[in-house]
Amino acid sequence: MIASVRNLRIAFKMEGRLSVPVRGVSLEIPERGRVALVGESGSGKSLTAMAIGGLVERAEISGEIRCAARPAYVFQNPMASLNPVMRVGRQIVEASGTDDSAGDLLESVGLPRSFERRYPCELSGGQCQRVMMAMALARRPKLLIADEPTTALDVTTQKEVLDLIDRLAEERGMAVLLITHNLGIVADHSEYVYVMYAGQIVERGRVERVMRRPLHPYTRGLLAAVPRLDAPRNAPLVDIPGRVPSPWNWPDGCAFRPRCPYASRFSCA
Repeated sequence: MIASVRNLRIAFKMEGRLSVPVRGVSLEIPERGRVALVGESGSGKSLTAMAIGGLVERAEISGEIRCAARPAYVFQNPMASLNPVMRVGRQIVEASGTDDSAGDLLESVGLPRSFERRYPCELSGGQCQRVMMAMALARRPKLLIADEPTTALDVTTQKEVLDLIDRLAEERGMAVLLITHNLGIVADHSEYVYVMYAGQIVERGRVERVMRRPLHPYTRGLLAAVPRLDAPRNAPLVDIPGRVPSPWNWPDGCAFRPRCPYASRFSCA
């Protein structure tokens, strides 16, 4: 395994109150494996991923995290992650900590070498995300954590970015942890999937099994919410009523119960 997490708990104390946004999470990322962590905003996905690289501060952390290599991160908002007053090439060189050519790294992510001289404001969202990937690749990581890497991109650019991650992972022998709220993109870009809700893993397994036979009502809800090309033109969009509860006040028993369509007929507590 390139990384494994066992019974991870992350808690924050503020003004005498305790918030536990991650509680008892366990997952594994095989070498060269493609793993997806799926769930709505507020489920604890990004916090779990940051903990793998030791990026969580001012928190009470328990459990076990083992990582055979320091992960590289690609975050969801590249414009907020790049320095707006520094040329792209200089940022890539600083990220690498070596004299590796920024131009070579830009070409590896499908951008021309001339982009070394550009500023982030001169690039599109998709181009900025490619620059972020070039920075992540600079230290030749064995694990790439892509945290909602396509959130602010149009559909065509989303596919290009995800295909690029797949190609780079194959060429460089990297494992990938893809964090997303969209279960629809998981089938084409991951082998294993962990579904996370209210700070806990509620379902896990090979992508084929989870897609074909989801067991948890939350997983079924996420799948039902994926738009279908064969749906009638006027068909309403499906969503999951309600929202993820606050980590300051998790519900007793099953955290999904207030939103579960089966809770009125079967006890989930």
